[in-house]
Amino acid sequence: MTRRFCGFLLVVCLVFPVAAAQDAKPLTADTRKAAVARIGLLLVDNYVFEDVAKQCAAHLDRKLADGAFDSFEDASAFAGALTKELQSISHDKHMRVRPSAPRPSGSQTSNPVLDGILARQAAAKRNFGVARAEILPGNVGILDIRGFPPTEASRPTVAAALKVLENVDALIVDLRNNGGGNPDLIRYYCSHFFPPNTHLNSLYWRRGDRTEEFWTLESVDGERRPDLPIYILISGRTFSGGEEFAYNFKTRKRATLVGETTGGGANPGGMYDVNEALAIFIPTGRAINPVTKTNWEGVGVEPDIPTRSDDALERALPLAREAAEKYSRAQVSSLEQTAEPIARALEKGESLFREGNKDDATKSVFEALEGGIKTGLANEESINALGYSYLNSGKTEVAIAVFTFNVRQFPTSSNAYDSLGEALMRAGRIDESLLAYRKAVELDPGNGNAKKLIEKLETQKKAGK
Repeated sequence: MTRRFCGFLLVVCLVFPVAAAQDAKPLTADTRKAAVARIGLLLVDNYVFEDVAKQCAAHLDRKLADGAFDSFEDASAFAGALTKELQSISHDKHMRVRPSAPRPSGSQTSNPVLDGILARQAAAKRNFGVARAEILPGNVGILDIRGFPPTEASRPTVAAALKVLENVDALIVDLRNNGGGNPDLIRYYCSHFFPPNTHLNSLYWRRGDRTEEFWTLESVDGERRPDLPIYILISGRTFSGGEEFAYNFKTRKRATLVGETTGGGANPGGMYDVNEALAIFIPTGRAINPVTKTNWEGVGVEPDIPTRSDDALERALPLAREAAEKYSRAQVSSLEQTAEPIARALEKGESLFREGNKDDATKSVFEALEGGIKTGLANEESINALGYSYLNSGKTEVAIAVFTFNVRQFPTSSNAYDSLGEALMRAGRIDESLLAYRKAVELDPGNGNAKKLIEKLETQKKAGK
């Protein structure tokens, strides 16, 4: 029976704590022999490198024949000895034999639907891997990710964490305690910090002789920050999917890595039952980075700034604050340059209104606001605020032009029509004001302000007659 935890997982305990093996009878010679035979078969049938699998199976057979396992009656000790011997041949840090967790309190049952529910509950108790999302002094964000559960369940929580950090000027991602997880959630995170359609990683799977590619998403929840300064904290505990996350950034020179060389596990796979007492994690695939054409298996991901993992945050913080300040200045300078032609067009519109050239003035205002929309400097709310700044400073015709642009740009906005109605009312254009307010009520029957002013203007019209 194959357990369903595939992807970048060191062992099943990264998602669920593996309880102590069930109270069981001491292992017998026959049990140990059967376990070695079963492990050999599972490896030859599933391990990504079939030739290495055969070497591992033969090595265990020799060790068994030599009596190397004779003294082990405890499942945990036997699992540790098997792991040591397997890794001496494979040098694969994902390949591990573990004592099985007892079914009643463990992570798995014979019911796949219940398994999924239990998996989601366990991930939820760990806040779907998000241990911290905070803004530090200097507008530096810190995001502590402890694992990568399945994306579907994790996405709302991860999106909320990224939303908190959406306006920081530098970001520190803490992976020092990240043991891995689902590669699709890694892609989701990375998509927020790379351009669309960036090839991040590939996974080759022995079964089916197929390669699965992971590219950044075309769209993300919230803002995409492909130029945000990023510092990634790593340690010897950073493993598997945590390493892939760091490697994605390192190979594209997208972040500065601070800390220790990571654990060195790049071969994804899943858990297989050996018997009632033991299970084995078998890597059934391998990572292939599109830049290096290789991966971090056995060597880990090296930091750009080596330091003790306990000191990594302290080392990264001043660097991140300096980068944040520089990034903020560059953003302001860029905004000023982008906003300058828009400001000139608005000034031209004001001047033309003063000269009585209403058509050209309106055209100039519209061109300015179109430029604001295209560059991302303007939206419905900011345009509405601009209109009121003109209206409150006595530049009513300019305000009407701004509000008119807004209702054309956002024709389903009750608030935009409400604002236009107010400007037209102040200009004494009562019939046009009524039309705007009625449209506001049509779009939002709960717009009490528009209803009140409609009643007021209609009363004034009747009194005027």
